[in-house]
Amino acid sequence: MAKVAYFDCFSGCSGDMFLGALVDAGLPLEMLEKRLNSLAVHGYKLSAEQVKRSAITATKFTVTMDETESQPERSLKDIVTLIGASKLPEKVKNTASTIFQRLGEVESRIHGTPLEKVHFHEVGAVDSIIDIVGVAFGLDALKIERFYSSPLPSGSGRISAAHGILPVPAPATLELLAMSNAPIVDFPKQSHPQCELVTPTGAAIVTTLAKFGRPSMTVEKVGYGAGTRDFEAWPNIMRIWIGEEIEPVGSEDLILLETNIDDMSPEIFGYLMEKLFTVQAVDVWFTPIQMKKNRPAVMLSVLAPRHAEFDLTQTIMRETSTLGIRVSSAFRHIAEREIIEFDSTIGHTKAKVKRFMGNILSIHPEYEECRRIALERNISLQEVYRIVETEAHKYLAD
Repeated sequence: MAKVAYFDCFSGCSGDMFLGALVDAGLPLEMLEKRLNSLAVHGYKLSAEQVKRSAITATKFTVTMDETESQPERSLKDIVTLIGASKLPEKVKNTASTIFQRLGEVESRIHGTPLEKVHFHEVGAVDSIIDIVGVAFGLDALKIERFYSSPLPSGSGRISAAHGILPVPAPATLELLAMSNAPIVDFPKQSHPQCELVTPTGAAIVTTLAKFGRPSMTVEKVGYGAGTRDFEAWPNIMRIWIGEEIEPVGSEDLILLETNIDDMSPEIFGYLMEKLFTVQAVDVWFTPIQMKKNRPAVMLSVLAPRHAEFDLTQTIMRETSTLGIRVSSAFRHIAEREIIEFDSTIGHTKAKVKRFMGNILSIHPEYEECRRIALERNISLQEVYRIVETEAHKYLAD
């Protein structure tokens, strides 16, 4: 079973609400501060405190700016370069850069400006860089693999922005929601505040990472992130549910995207695979092929849910030299997968159980757990695998 997060955005979402919820769910603030210090960004201070929102306790995350220190206006290239130069894990860099790339594409479309000339105002501010990179790091640190989201509230009224007075949702927010076909809901008119509930940063995070819909899952932790305002009618919070996804049994309707590439550096393929998994690819693989004039090439294959086609197509076009992508329907039968934990004679460990039609077909020890035991006890890895598999069968039979 995969570790998943469900973003419960009944009162909207923003970067600080995301980070508040992650800290509330167990992300250490000190760890976050230490990793964000590797960004070449200065003049800010992070804090997290427990607050009440309509009698519910939540964590309020705040980025406090040093007003005596000036901050530059940054382009998309500046921000991506800044993220790339940090000491953050590569997966975190890729996730954060992808979120900013999506924001840049939206700003380019709204203002009719070439992507390379887009400069960020609110989004390019230090607090938004911290929000986006911080969320990417927090989700990775909590080892979350898949993301889902509730429908998003529309909000109403007007806001003051760098481009003047704008309607709610802000143009960037609305464009992001439209690009992902996000479901929008509204509050009853008598309780609806005249304010922005989903910020561009919050919309960018959700629409880049999450599939809309509530998964079948076991809930292990819930994090509460507080918004700045305290409404009378309901708690202004965002919740993150964290747990294990319950895999469906039976079959799954997917799409297969394929393209042949013969003129790209091999170094790019590993980076490409990481990027594709951040936009909901189910599986990615490369096949050596021969093209015209007997030229060696690579066929890229991406298996994915239908709703992710647009994002995956954009990523492949942007990150590779291809001029076209083939898309076909794919149908797969899937087995039920379960992770069991038990105490073996050589230590506490885990194993993956494969079932189909109610029958156990195989038990596969988890590599990382077996590796740890092998190193701790100075036993060969093969022997650890044999012992764990044998005792896992006994554990399930008892």
